[in-house]
Amino acid sequence: MLGFISHWAEFSARRTLGDLQERVGRPGLAAAATVPGLTAAMDQHAAAVRDILTGGVEGSATAAGVILLAGYARGLLDHAREKGWSVEAPAMLSGWTHVNWLTTRLLAVCDMARRADDPKPVPSWPPAA
Repeated sequence: MLGFISHWAEFSARRTLGDLQERVGRPGLAAAATVPGLTAAMDQHAAAVRDILTGGVEGSATAAGVILLAGYARGLLDHAREKGWSVEAPAMLSGWTHVNWLTTRLLAVCDMARRADDPKPVPSWPPAA
Protein backbone atom coordinates (compact mmCIF):
# COMPACT_ATOMS: atom_id res chain seq x y z
CA MET A 1 0.00 0.00 0.00
CA LEU A 2 2.83 2.40 0.83
CA GLY A 3 4.30 1.90 -2.66
CA PHE A 4 0.97 2.86 -4.23
CA ILE A 5 0.74 6.02 -2.13
CA SER A 6 4.31 6.95 -3.00
CA HIS A 7 3.65 6.35 -6.71
CA TRP A 8 0.45 8.43 -6.57
CA ALA A 9 2.22 11.26 -4.71
CA GLU A 10 4.97 11.39 -7.32
CA PHE A 11 2.43 11.25 -10.18
CA SER A 12 0.48 14.12 -8.64
CA ALA A 13 3.67 16.11 -8.04
CA ARG A 14 4.80 15.64 -11.62
CA ARG A 15 1.41 16.77 -12.90
CA THR A 16 1.60 19.92 -10.79
CA LEU A 17 5.13 20.66 -11.94
CA GLY A 18 4.24 19.88 -15.56
CA ASP A 19 1.37 22.37 -15.47
CA LEU A 20 3.64 24.97 -13.90
CA GLN A 21 6.32 24.24 -16.48
CA GLU A 22 3.83 25.01 -19.28
CA ARG A 23 2.61 28.24 -17.66
CA VAL A 24 5.88 29.67 -16.35
CA GLY A 25 8.84 27.37 -16.89
CA ARG A 26 9.10 27.02 -20.65
CA PRO A 27 8.65 30.70 -21.47
CA GLY A 28 10.80 31.77 -18.51
CA LEU A 29 13.68 29.43 -19.25
CA ALA A 30 13.64 30.58 -22.87
CA ALA A 31 13.69 34.20 -21.68
CA ALA A 32 16.55 33.48 -19.26
CA ALA A 33 18.78 32.78 -22.24
CA THR A 34 18.46 36.40 -23.42
CA VAL A 35 17.21 38.61 -20.57
CA PRO A 36 20.13 40.01 -18.54
CA GLY A 37 19.94 39.18 -14.86
CA LEU A 38 17.08 36.68 -15.05
CA THR A 39 19.33 33.65 -14.67
CA ALA A 40 21.08 35.22 -11.68
CA ALA A 41 17.74 36.03 -10.03
CA MET A 42 16.50 32.53 -10.74
CA ASP A 43 19.67 31.02 -9.23
CA GLN A 44 19.25 33.09 -6.06
CA HIS A 45 15.65 31.93 -5.71
CA ALA A 46 16.71 28.31 -6.31
CA ALA A 47 19.28 28.57 -3.52
CA ALA A 48 16.62 29.89 -1.15
CA VAL A 49 14.19 27.13 -2.11
CA ARG A 50 16.89 24.49 -1.56
CA ASP A 51 17.59 25.93 1.89
CA ILE A 52 13.89 25.92 2.75
CA LEU A 53 13.32 22.37 1.56
CA THR A 54 16.42 20.85 3.13
CA GLY A 55 16.36 22.69 6.44
CA GLY A 56 12.75 23.60 6.99
CA VAL A 57 10.72 20.56 5.93
CA GLU A 58 10.42 17.70 8.38
CA GLY A 59 11.10 14.36 6.69
CA SER A 60 12.63 15.99 3.63
CA ALA A 61 15.45 13.46 3.60
CA THR A 62 12.99 10.66 2.80
CA ALA A 63 10.73 12.46 0.31
CA ALA A 64 11.43 12.58 -3.41
CA GLY A 65 12.68 15.96 -4.64
CA VAL A 66 9.86 16.43 -7.10
CA ILE A 67 7.30 15.85 -4.35
CA LEU A 68 8.90 18.52 -2.17
CA LEU A 69 9.17 20.97 -5.07
CA ALA A 70 5.56 20.41 -6.06
CA GLY A 71 4.36 20.88 -2.49
CA TYR A 72 6.31 24.10 -2.21
CA ALA A 73 4.94 25.33 -5.56
CA ARG A 74 1.38 24.44 -4.52
CA GLY A 75 1.85 26.47 -1.35
CA LEU A 76 3.00 29.49 -3.37
CA LEU A 77 0.13 29.11 -5.84
CA ASP A 78 -2.43 28.74 -3.03
CA HIS A 79 -1.11 31.88 -1.34
CA ALA A 80 -1.25 33.77 -4.63
CA ARG A 81 -4.83 32.61 -5.23
CA GLU A 82 -5.85 33.73 -1.71
CA LYS A 83 -4.39 37.18 -2.42
CA GLY A 84 -6.10 37.36 -5.82
CA TRP A 85 -2.80 37.41 -7.68
CA SER A 86 -2.46 36.05 -11.19
CA VAL A 87 0.44 33.75 -11.94
CA GLU A 88 1.26 33.89 -15.61
CA ALA A 89 4.40 34.31 -17.66
CA PRO A 90 4.83 37.73 -19.25
CA ALA A 91 3.41 37.79 -22.78
CA MET A 92 6.40 39.68 -24.18
CA LEU A 93 10.07 38.82 -23.77
CA SER A 94 10.71 42.30 -22.42
CA GLY A 95 8.25 41.58 -19.58
CA TRP A 96 10.78 39.18 -18.07
CA THR A 97 13.13 42.09 -17.38
CA HIS A 98 11.05 43.20 -14.39
CA VAL A 99 9.20 40.02 -13.47
CA ASN A 100 7.80 39.85 -9.93
CA TRP A 101 9.14 37.85 -7.00
CA LEU A 102 6.49 35.12 -7.20
CA THR A 103 7.00 34.41 -10.90
CA THR A 104 10.77 34.33 -10.45
CA ARG A 105 10.43 31.94 -7.51
CA LEU A 106 8.13 29.66 -9.51
CA LEU A 107 10.53 29.81 -12.44
CA ALA A 108 13.32 28.67 -10.11
CA VAL A 109 11.14 25.75 -8.95
CA CYS A 110 10.55 24.80 -12.61
CA ASP A 111 14.28 24.87 -13.31
CA MET A 112 15.01 22.79 -10.21
CA ALA A 113 12.40 20.21 -11.23
CA ARG A 114 13.83 20.06 -14.74
CA ARG A 115 17.33 19.55 -13.38
CA ALA A 116 16.12 16.86 -10.96
CA ASP A 117 15.03 14.82 -13.97
CA ASP A 118 18.15 15.41 -16.06
CA PRO A 119 20.22 12.25 -16.33
CA LYS A 120 23.40 12.48 -14.32
CA PRO A 121 26.64 12.20 -16.29
CA VAL A 122 28.40 8.88 -15.96
CA PRO A 123 31.92 9.40 -14.62
CA SER A 124 34.67 8.22 -16.92
CA TRP A 125 37.15 5.63 -15.82
CA PRO A 126 39.92 6.21 -15.19
CA PRO A 127 39.16 9.68 -13.85
CA ALA A 128 40.61 12.54 -15.85
CA ALA A 129 43.78 13.93 -14.34
